[in-house]
Amino acid sequence: MPMGGMELLIILVIILLFFGASRVPQLGRSLGASVKEFRKEASGDSDNELEGETKESREIPQAEEDPTTKEARSLH
Repeated sequence: MPMGGMELLIILVIILLFFGASRVPQLGRSLGASVKEFRKEASGDSDNELEGETKESREIPQAEEDPTTKEARSLH
């Protein structure tokens, strides 16, 4: 159910009563900064994880050649 203008006005009045008019801008700034930081970290972590997985999957360990196989090749 979408919120209308009257519901938003009531919520704003309740916030003003709890925190006071001088603290509301400060709360808005800190909330905006925390949302921005959360989005930055959320997108940065997933990118780093994906890059790490692709780098690891590209690196295929090279098996060491058996010394007896080297000797057999040199005899041929």
